[in-house]
Amino acid sequence: MIKRGVSLYSYQEEFFLRTLSLEECVAHAASVGARGIEVIPEQSLPGYPNISDEQVAQWRGWMEQYGTTTSATDLFLDTKRHRDRWLTHEEQVASFRADIDLAVRLGAPVIRAIINTPPEVMRDAAPYARDHGVRLLLEVHAPFHYSHPWILEHLEVMHAEGGVGLGLMPDMGTFVERFPRVVSERAIRDGAKPELVDYIVKLYDDHGDTHALMDIVHYRGGGPVEMGLARQATHFIYRDPDELLPHMDLVGHVQAKFYEMVDDSTEYSIPYERIIPVFEKGGFTGYLSSEYEGNRHIQDAFEVDSREQVRRQHAMFASLLGETTDQLQGA
Repeated sequence: MIKRGVSLYSYQEEFFLRTLSLEECVAHAASVGARGIEVIPEQSLPGYPNISDEQVAQWRGWMEQYGTTTSATDLFLDTKRHRDRWLTHEEQVASFRADIDLAVRLGAPVIRAIINTPPEVMRDAAPYARDHGVRLLLEVHAPFHYSHPWILEHLEVMHAEGGVGLGLMPDMGTFVERFPRVVSERAIRDGAKPELVDYIVKLYDDHGDTHALMDIVHYRGGGPVEMGLARQATHFIYRDPDELLPHMDLVGHVQAKFYEMVDDSTEYSIPYERIIPVFEKGGFTGYLSSEYEGNRHIQDAFEVDSREQVRRQHAMFASLLGETTDQLQGA
């Protein structure tokens, strides 16, 4: 059965403002039946990358206390850490190995590798991951998709490696069917011309060609806000969820991105009711890990309530996954 989890990225607003502690984030996830906790050490654990044994013990204690498990850790490959040069290939692989060591200490079976990771870094870090019992999963993040040349290069490496140390982490931002209204409404509040916002949203919702959208908005007199919205439209994509099926054996975890849960059954932009059956058909049994990203688009005018948004998404997940009342109460 597909499992439910939360990326602590979802609570970033409250965590940054110190209205939620790290433990309270874990507790809330557990309270909605999300038993897999995805953590970004760089964001959540002070002192990263030098995490103490005491911090690790505290984290593992929370996992036991709340009946949760570390479902994944997220790494960021800083390819230009030195101001005067790019990191060498060897330095990038060494960076991965350090994150692998930390994932093992935290009890995570998989690690999110960010989309900018070169295929050869994944290839050369794979044996170390495999030897330590974890799997490096490339996050397939919009505007990339499964037939994009960059992803095809990664797939070639993954298949050559055998899919043991490497795999995929689909981000549901590749299935944005409708332009997120929290994004377009923020542009209006920031002073965008309503007619240009409408043009951008309609073109996207009609699945039109967005490649020249920034040029068109410029020709129509768009300023920085309108250009920024047009650029955003080129980074949202909608692909047929069935494109996942040929790659399901490589999928180890899912970034269940969402921008706005309208109620307990509907995400405004992403058709989860058509996506989850694809994972079920493909035999996926890993975690759907909530990744709330609406906060940054409403924080200028509204109070952010990440907990309510996460709760709504998990109510939707439970319904779509056919969980019974007993299962929910026992979660």
